[in-house]
Amino acid sequence: MTLKQKLLYKESSMSIKLNFRRFFLAFTSIFFILLLFNVQLYAQEASATTSGLNAEMVSAGAVLFKNNCQVCHEIHEQKVGPELADVTSRRSNDWIKAFIKNSQKVIQGGDEYAVALYNKFNQTQMTSFDFSDGEINSIIEYIKDETIKGPPVKEVAVADSTGTQSAVQEGVLSTKVITIFLIILLVILVLILVVLFVLVSVLTKYLKQKTQLSEEDSEVVFQTFNIGQFIRSPGFIWVMTFVFTAIVLKTVIDGLFTVGVQQGYAPTQPIAFSHKVHAGDFKIDCNYCHTGVRTSKNANIPSVNICMNCHSSIVKITGATELSTEIQKIYDAKTNNTPIEWVRVHNLPDLAYFNHAQHYNVGGITCQTCHGLVEEMEVVRQFSNLTMGWCIDCHRKTEIKVDNGYYEKLVELHNISSKDPMMVKDIGGLECAKCHY
Repeated sequence: MTLKQKLLYKESSMSIKLNFRRFFLAFTSIFFILLLFNVQLYAQEASATTSGLNAEMVSAGAVLFKNNCQVCHEIHEQKVGPELADVTSRRSNDWIKAFIKNSQKVIQGGDEYAVALYNKFNQTQMTSFDFSDGEINSIIEYIKDETIKGPPVKEVAVADSTGTQSAVQEGVLSTKVITIFLIILLVILVLILVVLFVLVSVLTKYLKQKTQLSEEDSEVVFQTFNIGQFIRSPGFIWVMTFVFTAIVLKTVIDGLFTVGVQQGYAPTQPIAFSHKVHAGDFKIDCNYCHTGVRTSKNANIPSVNICMNCHSSIVKITGATELSTEIQKIYDAKTNNTPIEWVRVHNLPDLAYFNHAQHYNVGGITCQTCHGLVEEMEVVRQFSNLTMGWCIDCHRKTEIKVDNGYYEKLVELHNISSKDPMMVKDIGGLECAKCHY
């Protein structure tokens, strides 16, 4: 090999390596920037509360609003009643509370705004609600949060490569788009690596055809990779043994931690009951069917009579002469006086004590906190893992609510000696005997 050829070979090799390094650094930077942006988008999509407002009140207010108010009201558009966006700038909180509790009393009292509103909506009488001031404050907080967020972003249908359509917010870069872009970049990197490999192979093949090569140059040009020798090397064996052992241990530990955990469990029920239709579309309150939530340890599974309270009336109103297969099962159960054998979804071990009434009435915990957005589920599934660690973590992070009057004196005494808010753990929420006795 001539000196010129040697220099050309070295220069070509160095150029390829240098360009590859530059490209790799640039690609890696772009990849991680997009990855961080993708994670940020997921965080934004998961976040449902506007900063500056009480997150717990907004969450509680959302449940109360959807279960009681959404039949007649929307935040950003007129429905049966007026839209509620910016209602706090139009009326004071005291006025709103009085109107929600007894709208007719406010109208008959001669309030000009209330009378004008009553006449504008064809003198439709608003239902009076026996809400506490704390519950109404939660609803107001939710309305403020939705007002700040603004109207829902318009969604457009987007078809993917398989032809499946999905809804994507118009004008918003979807996380799915970012993920696809990252995959494309990864494919480009692989293609460039292939091209570089071909270039090196061609250059090496060209040099191998030269006869005037020194011994040192021949070793470089004719060097080969012995995969068998590499696999048998002590370093490779040690690395593979470590990786295999780590994977096995991780799998075993994960398996042990999931013993008895049935998160995601969604059994087939004897009747294909849709919570999305009943709790979502028709806004039926959870407590109407699960009657024990407010008064009992258990939430109770609804009886056939509760189902018939609505379905017997629906048949009369619609004049239906033929029932669907699933609804016919309800009528058959009533006729035969036999209970519907629903399959239990959420099941705690017998050694653990849990009281629905205590958490719902005193703690102010909403159903969705533990059961997820049931109103959006066609088939109910176990949303939370219901492990002891999950319960303890909730007791550590949950602040004692004082708007129910139950803990007011206790919170007052706590605030004298501590600047931190009083949590459930401060009143014995981590004691074993609270749940195991």
